[in-house]
Amino acid sequence: MANGDVVRLTYWPSSNPQEIQLATDIVDEWNKTHPHVQVDMQPLPASQSSEEVLLTAVAARTTPDICSNIWPGIVEEFAEANALVALDRFKDFQDVTLSRMSSDILTNFISRDGHYHQMPWKGNPIMMEYNVRLFREAGITNPPRTYSEFMEDAKKLTKDTDGDGSVDQWIGVINVNPVWWHRFFDFYAMYIAASGGRTLFKNGEVDFDNEYAVGVFLFLQEGFKKGYFPRGSLQGSQFLLENIAIQFVGPWDIAYLEKYKEENFEYDFAPLPVPEGTEGPILTYSDPKNIVIFATTKHPEEAWEFVKFLISKESDLRLLKITSQIPFRKDLDIDPTFKKYFEENPKVLKFAKQISYTRGSDNVTQLKEVFDVIAQAFEYSVIYGMQEPRESVMNAAETCRRILRR
Repeated sequence: MANGDVVRLTYWPSSNPQEIQLATDIVDEWNKTHPHVQVDMQPLPASQSSEEVLLTAVAARTTPDICSNIWPGIVEEFAEANALVALDRFKDFQDVTLSRMSSDILTNFISRDGHYHQMPWKGNPIMMEYNVRLFREAGITNPPRTYSEFMEDAKKLTKDTDGDGSVDQWIGVINVNPVWWHRFFDFYAMYIAASGGRTLFKNGEVDFDNEYAVGVFLFLQEGFKKGYFPRGSLQGSQFLLENIAIQFVGPWDIAYLEKYKEENFEYDFAPLPVPEGTEGPILTYSDPKNIVIFATTKHPEEAWEFVKFLISKESDLRLLKITSQIPFRKDLDIDPTFKKYFEENPKVLKFAKQISYTRGSDNVTQLKEVFDVIAQAFEYSVIYGMQEPRESVMNAAETCRRILRR
């Protein structure tokens, strides 16, 4: 690069308003202090899912230099297409990553070729959000820990509040849209919780045809059968409207609720419900989003420097303040950099403590197809009760095995 030349990098963050604000602030700070390497920020183009947008961009070779809205489940597909830069090619990769996170977290993101094609950035542990007032008025002291406690509470919280003969308050809502990625936030998160941290595969083989998956299907199917979850789609934030008492969400919902809630609106978080007899800390799905450098970049070294800027302590503090999402950073809850923030935001601290008890998704190229199969089985069995859960789970697992053998 000749003196006076400026390297330009393109960066795609998520397109939601909070993350656009975060990206704008970080890029502005970078550009002020790096006059010879300027970053152009463009939110990820809108679509049904960011994965569709990125797959299209990879096929057309119109990918940005850097993207920070990468679902790990798509990384293997990109890596096999030689669409990503292997980040462990950079000499300081191990020092940078292990100074920020434990080796246990890091090794979750190694690709099957033995390289790291993604920088672990943030997780959104899925927890049970509950309306404190609705629980209190129903005479319920604590949020449910087990499936049976959940069903007992559901009897008290699902009701016709205006006397017109129709239920208008439920314990919760399970998304009835059969799109594959919805199942990460109910079935998959609850499967991880029930099984003590298992994922869908073991040693590359389908491994979810077991009592834990059947148990989750049975539990949620019972909720639909008894009318504790509505089968239709309800518009607007039913939790904020106080038409539901619980929902399974990540920390992103805190910023939304704090912005729009009435002054006397009370809410809190607890771990996901689990089968009777489940011991130890309750795990959950981490809903990770990571950072990649695409192989189309002409400036990999400069892109790597910007990635390191995105995951600095200062940027992680911004991430917390603007989005309430949780960086993959060890000792987060005791690090002095974040102490004041967590003192002022105790609800977010619950997620910061939960991040150590999470699992991501399996490094399987066909993972989207696997979740398509699960979503179809879920709709047929759980939502509409047209098949027994055990049969549905076993059939789904066998279909997934056939997909992997293709």
